Amino acid sequence: MHTFAVSGRDVTRAWIAACNALDRRDNPGRTGLHTVVRIAEPTTDDTDFRAELDRLRTGAGHEPVQTVANTIFPASTAAASSDHSDLVARYRSVMPRLKSYSGNRHGTYFGRLIAYPGADGAPIDQLGTIISRLRHQAKSAGPMTAAYEIDFAHPDDGADLPPTAALVHAAGKDNLYRGFPCLSHCSFQLDRDGTVHAAALYRSHYMFERAYGNYLGLGRLLAYIAQEAGLRPGTLTVVAGHARLDGPIARIRPLLSGTQQLAA
Repeated sequence: MHTFAVSGRDVTRAWIAACNALDRRDNPGRTGLHTVVRIAEPTTDDTDFRAELDRLRTGAGHEPVQTVANTIFPASTAAASSDHSDLVARYRSVMPRLKSYSGNRHGTYFGRLIAYPGADGAPIDQLGTIISRLRHQAKSAGPMTAAYEIDFAHPDDGADLPPTAALVHAAGKDNLYRGFPCLSHCSFQLDRDGTVHAAALYRSHYMFERAYGNYLGLGRLLAYIAQEAGLRPGTLTVVAGHARLDGPIARIRPLLSGTQQLAA
């Protein structure tokens, strides 16, 4: 079994380290199991590098990294919102339109974060609950460190999904071998120095197609939670049950080796 645990200062360096850990001569399938990627500063990346990666992604028929990141956290919508309630209202209002795009036919992860289907059918703002709990605990004398969990699956997930649903995994119903769901769980830890850290568990991660955008989106989500709770964003750890370096490998390698320009 090929596996690895790598660290990087920011999203770009962590992604490069993870890809290089998969692209080894003793790993001809460029796959790994139970891989771990730790990002010290998940709110930052090299924008020039991202532009080069986007150029390569566009040529391979993929959407820009920013589009992937937005499925986890819509940064521009958040920036235009007056507060968290406004962000929730804005995003819920556009969910039907977002679902019309083929890649979002099951919804988006952020949609499940702020509109989880409640028992009575009313949407639940899980993200707001996490922020409120962190804010309250951070002000207490003995704050709870590990009491901030977000699950995405719902017992009623199935063919009649509500507009805001994003499948992750529902036992007995989500039995496809490939495709959605991928992100299974997010966990947040409150450090008593006023920092909040995040961990995300993926069942599968395609490094070229999704991973960079997912890292970026998770980092922005962490930064937003920290800001709203009056805390500092800390580290991000991403665990993947299965990871694969996909895409046009020969053209990706110049990026992984530090070459500024992609292969022609």
